[in-house]
Amino acid sequence: MAFFDFIKHAGEKIWGKADASLADKTNKLKEHISALGLPGTESVVVTINDDNSVTLSGTVPCQETKNKIIVMAGNVEGISGVNDNLQAEQTGQESQFYTVINGDSLSIIAKRVYADAGKYQIIFEANKPMLSNPDKIYPGQKLIIPALEGKK
Repeated sequence: MAFFDFIKHAGEKIWGKADASLADKTNKLKEHISALGLPGTESVVVTINDDNSVTLSGTVPCQETKNKIIVMAGNVEGISGVNDNLQAEQTGQESQFYTVINGDSLSIIAKRVYADAGKYQIIFEANKPMLSNPDKIYPGQKLIIPALEGKK
């Protein structure tokens, strides 16, 4: 099991005032993850804990889907972290995660992690469908940074 920290006061707002109980919030978060439309999301078990972290468990098809589910769950306002108990049927190259800071753009991040600003599209593709536009990132958001093919 791995634990990923997220910024509790940053992220997408998915809860309204009517979603007061943990059960209501858990159902909304499950719907939010399912909205990704990725195979396997329907089998993910979501539990919101008293400390505002979320525990994800179940089996998903691949590492890429697993990473997207972790980021999707953690980038919700009110979630402080993700306990990852997900199992990937097919493992892949490990990705790293990056927390966006003020002034960042995908090309600035690509320059920082790949030494090539033009590789911003790799980051954008890895974060679809959570990102609908490469220019719409915000401070505190956690992004998936995939390993480049052929590099360890």
